[in-house]
Amino acid sequence: MFYVYLVLAAALVPLTDLFFDVLRQPYSWWLVPLLFLGYFVVFLLLHAGVFALSVALVNVNKPADRFDRYYRFLVRHTVPLILKVVRVKVNLVGAEKISPDRKMFFVCNHQHDFDPVILLAAFPDNEIGFIGKKEIYRELPFVAKAMHKLHCLPIDRENDREAAKTIIEASHLLKDRKISVALFPEGYTNKPCWPLLPFRNGAFKIAYRGDAPIAVCVINNTRSIPKRMFLRKTVVDLQVIEVIEPEEFKPLHTVELGDRIHARMEETLKGLRKIQEG
Repeated sequence: MFYVYLVLAAALVPLTDLFFDVLRQPYSWWLVPLLFLGYFVVFLLLHAGVFALSVALVNVNKPADRFDRYYRFLVRHTVPLILKVVRVKVNLVGAEKISPDRKMFFVCNHQHDFDPVILLAAFPDNEIGFIGKKEIYRELPFVAKAMHKLHCLPIDRENDREAAKTIIEASHLLKDRKISVALFPEGYTNKPCWPLLPFRNGAFKIAYRGDAPIAVCVINNTRSIPKRMFLRKTVVDLQVIEVIEPEEFKPLHTVELGDRIHARMEETLKGLRKIQEG
């Protein structure tokens, strides 16, 4: 949508000249770029307004049993626009391992709150719903409304019984092929980024119960986004390490599976950080 709005803004400048004769004035050299920028900002604001209004009208107390295509369409076209505006480029490696026609269980390390946004931008066709901390629903009601429409689920990280209920609900969504499910098995944002925090291996039961392949991903450099946004381009690395099919991981205990994925993630993340620092 970023480039669509640029083209529309450029097209409106000569149209404006039909009514106000702006292209043949001695001050056109500064008025034309100003009009172009103004039209572009208006398009961005209109898009933001439609998105904000649509999310504000969501009632989180109503179950999201029916998948809402409108909100997924809205997110599909809003997330890349946000990344473009804040000057984030996603360097995606291994995308060919992800089939857009399959519902998967995505697992990834967690460096910043921008991580879900990056995954949504990278895999729009997989219709991802996230398992997020329950505090979001209390502290960030607007974000919670958007998550609700994407079939995201809150999880109580300090209450094993409640966490188990969320895992079961997520596995049903995955098994019924309603959505793909994404989760950050570290459980918390890893502010130092390295090394990885220990995994909460019980979360992998979602893949077991959901009978879905596990897409193992690693993300790096999202913590740089708030420091650089609008000012300088931030390159975020996102790599799909492997896709583990159910017949491969089901013979393993969740701890064995978690240890394997943890080791692969750490190895890949170490390589990405070396490239970034070198």
